Amino acid sequence: MRKILLLLTLLAVSGAFVWIWTRRSAPPEVPFVQVKRGTLVDMLATNGKADPAEWTAVHAQEAGPVKRVLVQQGQVVAQGAPLVELESIDAVTNLAAAEARARQASAELEIRQKGGSATELAAIESSMKEARLEERVARREYESLERLQAKKAATAQEVAVARDRLKQAEAAIEALDRKRASLVVESDIAVAKARARDAQIALDAARRRLEQSTIRSPISGTVYSLSVRVGAFVSPGDELARIGKLDKMRVEIYVDEPELGRVRVGLPVSITWDARPGQTWTGKVERVPTEVVTLGTRQVGTVIAVVDNANGELLPGTNVNAAIRSHVVENALIIPKEALRRREQENGVFVLQDGRVQWRPVEIGASSVTEVQVMAGLGEGDRVALATERPLQEGEPVNPVS
Repeated sequence: MRKILLLLTLLAVSGAFVWIWTRRSAPPEVPFVQVKRGTLVDMLATNGKADPAEWTAVHAQEAGPVKRVLVQQGQVVAQGAPLVELESIDAVTNLAAAEARARQASAELEIRQKGGSATELAAIESSMKEARLEERVARREYESLERLQAKKAATAQEVAVARDRLKQAEAAIEALDRKRASLVVESDIAVAKARARDAQIALDAARRRLEQSTIRSPISGTVYSLSVRVGAFVSPGDELARIGKLDKMRVEIYVDEPELGRVRVGLPVSITWDARPGQTWTGKVERVPTEVVTLGTRQVGTVIAVVDNANGELLPGTNVNAAIRSHVVENALIIPKEALRRREQENGVFVLQDGRVQWRPVEIGASSVTEVQVMAGLGEGDRVALATERPLQEGEPVNPVS
């Protein structure tokens, strides 16, 4: 029994050894595809960032704690709609004081335009009534004594006394007229008008300052960024929100420096977002770069495109995938990009010949996301190796797999 078990063990080990040796000595399986002709859409694939094509930032004009936030992020607002209300005790106090000063200046002007205050005018008018009554009595007495003197019934001295009394009454009336006229002169009215005007200007400024404590939307659009909360203290110039029109999105597309020559204004652009697979937004290149900048480890130019976003599903600030269609090549020789290799500073592929792989330098042209055009080095029907886990060697026998 032990001999049988030992024999079976030896047979199993020998079989495993033979299988391993056979596997090691057998040609590796390598996937191949045929070079074909077809239509190639030259796509420059890269990444970018989307923001509204039209937007504005909302800033605080006054300092103070936030009393109320009147909108929510994502809310659509009209131009002039209130967004945030600040606590502004100073503005309320200043407005009350400005209103008091404006009322006082207006009342003073009214007094000057009427010729004086009601109290002063009433006192003068009362005195004037007394003076006129005194003048009428003195005049009647004087005229009566004159007639009596003509009849020798009154003396010249009595007439003289009556005349003096009449003159005193007339002088009193003239004095009251001068007093009333002296209450307000033209310059007083001008000064009162100036004070009223200054008070109104100060009142308008106080009202504007109080209005600034309620921050309003400068445009119609969607509140896509809201960076303020109740109780927070803000200073003049602090950004509180961003409002934009989301039906059109402005996409900054980062194109590597060697590819910038393929980009021009008007080229079609397709945008995708990983958060919404299967959905595409389309538009056109609006502006090409004027400089190259460093972006991480890349040297890029920023291409500006505008895409339609009528459904509003492409959100501001999203990192997107961008494809710029530079041109379309008809009847092109096409291979998958994964078949293309680079060796000793040249592009090439491994071609299947008599069961072995042979290195073939190629000249490439336009490319799409998955395919590349072969300008020279291959013919239609050639079979080229796709990417493999281990490197292929020149002349190595392979087991081709379609």
